Amino acid sequence: MMAKRNALTIDRVMGCVLAGGQSRRMGGGDKSLLDIGGKSMLDVILARLSGQVPEIVLNANGDPERFAQFGLPVVPDPVGEFAGPLAGVLAGLTYADHHVPAVSHVISVAGDTPFFPTNLVERLCASVPADTPVIALASSSSKLHPVFGLWPVSLKDDLHQWLDTGQSGKVLAFVDRHDSVEVAFELDQATGLDPFFNANKPDDLATVRNTLSARIT
Repeated sequence: MMAKRNALTIDRVMGCVLAGGQSRRMGGGDKSLLDIGGKSMLDVILARLSGQVPEIVLNANGDPERFAQFGLPVVPDPVGEFAGPLAGVLAGLTYADHHVPAVSHVISVAGDTPFFPTNLVERLCASVPADTPVIALASSSSKLHPVFGLWPVSLKDDLHQWLDTGQSGKVLAFVDRHDSVEVAFELDQATGLDPFFNANKPDDLATVRNTLSARIT
């Protein structure tokens, strides 16, 4: 008889919002702080994530005071300068390892994707064992969304070395070194959008605003 796999429980997961990108296609600045209907995009993202995990940190470079209103720890990339999402993941893993010893995994969430699933953490946790380092990545419409991942803290040192030695900053290049699973999500029935629709450009931002406005009215 096969032994029952130990389930990963949500209390062992910390959220990390990757809000440190340079937002070139949006014209620069912090797109997570842009207004999308009386609230910043980050407000909406945090409200969605706070119902799923007990603790959250923000990953962002530069002056952390611009995020002071959220009352959350702001952790910069530990390596490089704007080294991409993997550096943000490493920031979350490093913070968890140093400050939240009860946490075994970090869930990474993009700071420009306000409609991500409300069961994201639950589904990713259910897909991996608690006691074996397996990365879980979200997907939709047969497309991977590697910024939305569940990362074992035990991979921190390997990821640090990977980035510190100038290896590829592409998420999947690192993921391919380890065991991983893909978890598929359906379209958001409330919006009709892909749940991982992200506001990369001004037109995308308009879509987000219009969608939120339609839901309110």
